[in-house]
Amino acid sequence: MSVLPDPGASRAVLVGTGRYEHLEQLPAVPNNLQALADLLRGPLSLQLPARHVAVVEDPVAAHTVVGAVRQAAAEATDTLVVYFAGHGLIDAQDQLCLALPHTEFGRVETGLPYDWLRQVLLLDSRAERHVVILDCCYSGLALGRMGAGSPLADQAAVEGSFLLAAAAETRTALAPVGETYTAFTGALLDTLRHGIPGAPALLDLGVLYRHLRLMLEARGRPVPQARDRNSGAQVALARNRAVLPAVPVTAAPGVDAGERSWPDPRAIRTVTGFFTALADVRVVSGLTHRAISERSTGRIAAGTVSRLLNRSTLPATWNATAAYLAACGVPGEQITQWQAVWQQLRAETASVRAASPAAPRRGEPEKNRTWQRSFTVFRRKRGQ
Repeated sequence: MSVLPDPGASRAVLVGTGRYEHLEQLPAVPNNLQALADLLRGPLSLQLPARHVAVVEDPVAAHTVVGAVRQAAAEATDTLVVYFAGHGLIDAQDQLCLALPHTEFGRVETGLPYDWLRQVLLLDSRAERHVVILDCCYSGLALGRMGAGSPLADQAAVEGSFLLAAAAETRTALAPVGETYTAFTGALLDTLRHGIPGAPALLDLGVLYRHLRLMLEARGRPVPQARDRNSGAQVALARNRAVLPAVPVTAAPGVDAGERSWPDPRAIRTVTGFFTALADVRVVSGLTHRAISERSTGRIAAGTVSRLLNRSTLPATWNATAAYLAACGVPGEQITQWQAVWQQLRAETASVRAASPAAPRRGEPEKNRTWQRSFTVFRRKRGQ
């Protein structure tokens, strides 16, 4: 079953090189990075917090990229997305090397061996799932092709992951002159922004891959490759914009509820993920805040809906959230699952607070409080 990752437990590292000293320039790459970062942070996609999306543009050294990926791999417990756009080289041993600004043709030691990143994902990652997107271009036959039967995609694959690789055969085909984005990333962005008519409500990697193959082939451009390990294809990168309600739903609560792709509460692991999925429920329902209030028959006001969806801490009681979910049309069985998640997150939050040292009172330095406690004890002893 397709699932959107919990944004609070997921990370993305977007790497791109557009300016080269010795290779052809790729002016579309910075546009790729900015647009993809904005999309992953936005409501159409994973809704990742800004601090969870690392953009590494024109890295001066390989360790800069490896360090960013290693940090994200240590932080993510749900899904880790790693993206690269730029020139790709293949050495004499058929190993993939990602070109950096100082990389020279014929000297792969000046680039970043992809296997270094692969080892980080294999050895240092806490994430359950990995999404690797490689938008690499090649300089004609001299740099090799990533056609059918090539071991390139197999070599780049990581257990528990989905690899999506652009099969560019020439620089022109991958980064068309005058276009804002590279061919592959442009098609990916267009699909995530506008959706796929007739496709499922969640655009998982399997659906995206099949659509991108058809789209790029129809445009006469190289088609991508993909490798799926341990059901990585079920990771969704966005909701299908093409099937979301265009206008507020006015039917009674519960109508067609079972046919809609509601956010799965079982995929929620963090408080951030809880509120992101809660807001996503409204998107799926197609209802406005006022409509939700009206459908709740007075149980929850429109202003309360707004405050609920803009909270950063869990509500102390369950009633408002239950009323919101029911008014949106979420089935009762799922509402029970939502409540279980709310209870679990509240317990975890309380446990963390209990384990943390008490903070000083506002305006009172910790050292002053310690001195005052000691002085009080001293005076008590003197009075004994």
